[in-house]
Amino acid sequence: MSVIRKVAFQILLQNKNILPAAFCTRNSSTSTDLKSVLAEKIPEKQKEVVELRKQHGNTKVGDVTVDMMYGGMRGIKGLVTETSVLDPEEGIRFRGYSIPECQKLLPKGKGGTEPLPEGLFWLLLTGDIPSQAQVDAVTQEWNSRAALPNHVITLLSNFPSNLHPMSQFSSAITALNLESKFAKGYHDGINKNLFWEYTYEDSMDLIAKLPTLAAIIYRNITDGGTPCPIDTAKDWSWNYASMMGFDNAEFVELMRLYLTIHSDHEGGNVSAHATHLVGSALSDPYLSFAAGMNGLAGPLHGLANQEVLTWLTKLQKSLGGEVSDDKLRDFIWNTLKSGQVVPGYGHAVLRKTDPRYTCQREFALKHLPNDPLFKLVSQVYKVVPDILIEQGKAKNPWPNVDAHSGVLLQYYGLTELNYFKLIVYIYFVKLVFSVLWPDRAELF
Repeated sequence: MSVIRKVAFQILLQNKNILPAAFCTRNSSTSTDLKSVLAEKIPEKQKEVVELRKQHGNTKVGDVTVDMMYGGMRGIKGLVTETSVLDPEEGIRFRGYSIPECQKLLPKGKGGTEPLPEGLFWLLLTGDIPSQAQVDAVTQEWNSRAALPNHVITLLSNFPSNLHPMSQFSSAITALNLESKFAKGYHDGINKNLFWEYTYEDSMDLIAKLPTLAAIIYRNITDGGTPCPIDTAKDWSWNYASMMGFDNAEFVELMRLYLTIHSDHEGGNVSAHATHLVGSALSDPYLSFAAGMNGLAGPLHGLANQEVLTWLTKLQKSLGGEVSDDKLRDFIWNTLKSGQVVPGYGHAVLRKTDPRYTCQREFALKHLPNDPLFKLVSQVYKVVPDILIEQGKAKNPWPNVDAHSGVLLQYYGLTELNYFKLIVYIYFVKLVFSVLWPDRAELF
C-alpha cells in the first residue's frame, strides 16, 4: 500500500544530491523544543520533496493487477511513508533503525533498561536519535497537557461498564474534538503555512491525554476506582501503568517496550491509512485518529493478540500441563486439518520471525522464564514453523508480534481481553502526528 522508504531510497540513490538530510542521524539539533526542531527541518524538507518530484515525478514505481484491486489494494504502492519500513527479511525499521538498535540507542526510563516511547516519537518525527534531555522534555510536555476536560470525564462516567472499551475510547476521543486548536484556527481563517503548527498542538494534546483516558476506561470495566493523578516525575508509560493500578516495576518496563515497538508500522495498514485518509480532508487530529481507532477495532486488525491468548489457553486446557512435543504436533496438525489456522503465525510481508516477537521473548526470558504459558509459547515456537513448512501453504511460517504480547500482559495481571485492543490504540496514537504533520507542512 505504501511507497515505503526503501523504494524512495532506491530512486534517490540515483541522485545523491537530494538524499534526505534527516535520514538516520543522531542529535542534529541540541534543542529540547520539538516544535522548534521541526520548524527548522520543514523548509529543507520541502525543498527536497520539490526536487525529488521535479526529477522523478514521472518515474514508474510499479504495476497494478486486477488481483491487487480485488485484494484490497495489497501490494499497490500508493502512499509515501518515511517513518518506518517493513522489510521481509529484516522486519520493521524506524527511520532506518532496527528494533535492537532502537533498544540500544534510545534513552531509557529512570531505573530501567527499555527504551522510552517518547524517544521513538522524537525519532519518528525528526529522523534523529534524541538525547536524554530531549526525551525528558517530551515527557514533561505530555505531562503538562494531560488534564481532561470535564465534559469528557462526565461522558466516560456515564458509560455502562459493559460497553466495549474500544467504543468508550473512540467516543471520548471524538468528544475531545471540542478542544481542537486546528478546527478553531481553520474556522478563523489561519494561513495554510500554519496548518502544521496547529496540528502539532492538537496531536501533542491528544497523545498526552490518552493514558488518562485509557486508565479511566480500564477502571470502568474492572474495579470502578478513580485513577491516580499524573505524576510529573514519571514518564508516559509509567504514568499509564500507575493510573491503571499497576505499580510493578517490571510491568512499567513492559509498557515502555510494548508502547515503543508497536508505535509505527508503515502507512498502509488500516488504522494508519484511515487516519491519513480522514486527515486529508483537513479533519482535525481528534477526528482523524478516531477514524483510525475504529479501523483498528476490527477483528482482522486489532484482535490478533487476544485471539492468540485465547487459543493458547484452550490448548493448555485441552492438553493439560506440560506436554510432549509429539502431542503438541498432533494438536497443531489437527487444528490445521480442521481448516483453522495457528493464530500469531504468518505475516503479509515478513518472511522471518518478527523482531517484535523476538524482543518480547527476550523480555520474558529475563523476567518470567518459568511462567507456564510462556513456556508453552516457547514450545509452540519450537514446533509450529516446521509443521507449517511441511504443510506448504504458509508463505511465512514464523511468529509475528501478536504471538507473544497477550501472554506478557496476563502474566502481570492485565487479564481483561477486551482491553487488549485499547492498549494497541495507545501506542498507535503516535501515528497521528507522524502521518498528518507532513501533509500539513506540504511535504507530500
